[in-house]
Amino acid sequence: MSKDGMESTLKRSVIAVPPLARKSDGRVDTSDNIRLFRHLQKGGVSTLLYGGNANFYNMGLYEYAEVLDLLAAMAGEGATVIPSAGPEYGRLMDQVSVLKERNFSTVMVLPASAVSTEEGVMRGIRQFADRLGTAVVVYIKSETYLRPEHVATLVDDGVVSWIKYAMVREDPREDDFLRVLLDQVERRYVVSGIGELPAVVHLRDFGLAGFTSGSVCLAPALSMQLLRCAQAGDWTGAFRLREFFLELEGLRNFINPITVLHEAVTLSGLADLGPILPLLSNLAPQHHARVREAAIQLLQQNEKEAVLT
Repeated sequence: MSKDGMESTLKRSVIAVPPLARKSDGRVDTSDNIRLFRHLQKGGVSTLLYGGNANFYNMGLYEYAEVLDLLAAMAGEGATVIPSAGPEYGRLMDQVSVLKERNFSTVMVLPASAVSTEEGVMRGIRQFADRLGTAVVVYIKSETYLRPEHVATLVDDGVVSWIKYAMVREDPREDDFLRVLLDQVERRYVVSGIGELPAVVHLRDFGLAGFTSGSVCLAPALSMQLLRCAQAGDWTGAFRLREFFLELEGLRNFINPITVLHEAVTLSGLADLGPILPLLSNLAPQHHARVREAAIQLLQQNEKEAVLT
């Protein structure tokens, strides 16, 4: 993806980070994945990133090609669809050949959480991007994964297409790591990667290029309107729209961001996402009532916003 193309992609749409629907036997469910995709498209979302919420962390090579073919088919309908790879080095190398047979504009490298060093991560990302033949998305969610100067080196060397910044802070306005990163990397490469709650501050105070969202799966019109308000400098409007996401995002942060989102889509009636691939598990039943209520409220508010706009 060219720099101009990358900038255009990051600005034109919220970057949805959807879950992946599976049948009761664990196989990928084409129809319900497409049903969720259509809902996102209807709300104006045109960029989808399949990573943590889709549980690519636990996906084996045995089904990787099948999943990529489904994503490629959706990308053929006017959307930019980005798969993930890794996080382990061996899996990255195994997945290269499957990815090279398909025409994705970029791929996100999932962040390793164990048995890694910063220098080793840099070398692994370089080798993956070199063998793939394209720049990749770097996902930062830990201060011990890659320091800003290492990220900047990868950007300068053309290894990085863009950066998903997902460091959780109690107050997103207070983020020395992000400030140092932006001193060394142009803002047009960096996207807020933790949903609507910190996104408004990230766009207003740090000038980031856009944001990713999981809750956008329920409320694409709301989330897109938030992005447009931020791009227009209407921070009052952006913060007003952010309020609608507080309940579901709060449950995601309190319980588990992946499992709550997965169950929220199912409980809302939007699509049946089925079982989550191990080593994750579906949301415990005692949480269903609160998640269902929050999901349905967000979905209903999205429909109201879609009518108004």
